[in-house]
Amino acid sequence: MNLTSKTVIKNLLKKYQIRPSKRLGQNFLINKSVIKKVIKATELCSEDIILEIGPGIGTITQELAKEAKKVITVEKDPKMVEILKEALKGFENIEVIQGDILKYQISKIKDKKYKIVANLPFYITAPVIRKFLESENPPQEMILIIQKEVAQRICAKPPKMNLLAVSVQFYSRPKIISYVSKKSFWPVPKVDSAIIQIIPPSSVYSSALFREQFFKIVKAGFSQPRKQLANNLTNGLKLNKERVNLWLLKNNIQPSQRAETLNVNDWINLTKTLDR
Repeated sequence: MNLTSKTVIKNLLKKYQIRPSKRLGQNFLINKSVIKKVIKATELCSEDIILEIGPGIGTITQELAKEAKKVITVEKDPKMVEILKEALKGFENIEVIQGDILKYQISKIKDKKYKIVANLPFYITAPVIRKFLESENPPQEMILIIQKEVAQRICAKPPKMNLLAVSVQFYSRPKIISYVSKKSFWPVPKVDSAIIQIIPPSSVYSSALFREQFFKIVKAGFSQPRKQLANNLTNGLKLNKERVNLWLLKNNIQPSQRAETLNVNDWINLTKTLDR
């Protein structure tokens, strides 16, 4: 079954009386070259366990299953699950789960090593990334199709940093693999997409107290992005202005700088050196 054919997709949806949902971000891939790029970026081997989020009609799923040991798919739409059961018939290494990925218990994945592949709608992109990167058992890597603008924000560097970029880069190394035209999907979405790779490092600052302090400082710094960093930190953390200036200078940061000019290591150093 050619799941990249618009005719096949339309017939499947018609058979199960389904209309693509904008709310659930149901835009189906019809470009085979994009699927090949996703598979290549995932660097599949015969021992891989893949968690696929939002498989839709199973277009990417069947390609993953041809090379991976097992593919676990989590699909929110119960009607789409019925299509998956038909479209993926014959694959014994695919487990289809109906449910909300944001409520999915990562502990259910028995293998400690796993990879994530997903075509994510905008509204759950940040929550999904944070859920898995902050978990006790983060994936080896995440290969995601997300909105182009969001991918660019995640991979931003100084002087164009933002709260989302700092949040993701604190836990991982994100990289844009390729851009994807909106014409690669049916129905055609309003914006282009990107394939992004997110690889967590072997170690991260695992102390819950450190993470809490880190994000408290970062959120204060970005509270009013166009204002000077010293003012934001003074107001957001309720600290003495002179003390904040000395704290910044100690870390080779000018009080007049803006939050967007700092990299992740700058924020980590600020967290380490904040004397309460």
